[in-house]
Amino acid sequence: MVHSLSIVFPMYNEKDNIETAVTEALRVGALITPEFEVVVVDDASTDGSGELLDRLAATHTQVRAIHHRVNRKLGGALKTGFATASKEWILYMDSDLPIRMDDAREAVPLTDDADIVIGWRRSRAESWRRAVMSWVYNRMIRVFFGLCVRDVNFAFKLFKRSFYERIMLTSEGSFIDAELLLEMRRDGARFAEIGMDYHPRVAGVSTLAGNGVIVRILSEMFRYRLEAYGKTPDSFGGRRRQLWLERADQPRGQLGTSSRRSA
Repeated sequence: MVHSLSIVFPMYNEKDNIETAVTEALRVGALITPEFEVVVVDDASTDGSGELLDRLAATHTQVRAIHHRVNRKLGGALKTGFATASKEWILYMDSDLPIRMDDAREAVPLTDDADIVIGWRRSRAESWRRAVMSWVYNRMIRVFFGLCVRDVNFAFKLFKRSFYERIMLTSEGSFIDAELLLEMRRDGARFAEIGMDYHPRVAGVSTLAGNGVIVRILSEMFRYRLEAYGKTPDSFGGRRRQLWLERADQPRGQLGTSSRRSA
């Protein structure tokens, strides 16, 4: 059961999408549980998204606006959002709403027997390039880590906050999705998956398929493989454990980021 819920959106230059995302999250969040919040992390947007977000937060008490002073990419934004979340369950989605927000309600019953519910694209209304990239990446994750989920990077994950508090995430880029699943598996989390219809963005421009993003995700993937699987002196038992301890000593909501709460 989901008794309380934090809905987390990472946001970068989503002026044309964020108001719809927040409005839908407020509507559906109230249908799931009366105790919910919407956490939006503005990753140093330059298109006026941050100002719009502040107006939404001033209007709706359930909305928490967090602002990065410098762009931290997807991983950095999500780590800030997860650290800020205060409810029992965390739902992470992209702020361009890749699924209908109502579909999130279908995942809730699966939480009776799972600690994390992972969405996968039941339909792929996207370019052949992105479809091929996704197929290759998912196969690489299976080969390198033995993690057999249908769609590692799909932006729908509903998970218990208590598991986040026991793991250590270090990725700043798009490997954050795989790292979250791998660390939760290491901690014994029970997984469930749900198929969802994917809706490509109708406004704004995606920044998650460029060559720089690909290079970074591969770099972080190989770094994680070395660190977490004990192939270097600063393996999980060393460097990652020290990072976890450093995080535990920091105030909640300010874990390695420059942020502010909107008024």
